[in-house]
Amino acid sequence: MANTACFVIVGRNNSPIYESEVGNAPKKDEAMHQHQFILHAALDIVEDLAWTTNTMYLKSVDRFNDLVVSVYITAGRTRLMLLHDSRSDDGIKNFFQDVHELYMKVLLNPLYVPGSRITSPYFDTRVRALARKYF
Repeated sequence: MANTACFVIVGRNNSPIYESEVGNAPKKDEAMHQHQFILHAALDIVEDLAWTTNTMYLKSVDRFNDLVVSVYITAGRTRLMLLHDSRSDDGIKNFFQDVHELYMKVLLNPLYVPGSRITSPYFDTRVRALARKYF
């Protein structure tokens, strides 16, 4: 697994839908806030790139020190963003595709309000299991 990874799902209105620190690095509040700041700063770059390409997986869109921001954009313009150490693109792409499938299952739930926070422990457990599998 990557030493550092932060995964965020950002809705169409730039509000975080899901946030998770995945990795085996010690959890520190200041590091978590720094990761959120880096991902938030990359949103402008993602918006610019989203209109220039028709692919869903944007690979590496930004870098900060040793960390890389990779992005996957759904058809509904929801952004799946991952801050990580440099890893294989195939594993990250597969992670995004599997998480996108999980996200679609959440959207199909009639009790879920689109754009609201995902608080399901099952979703969180599955995302962390996918992170362990692909990183």
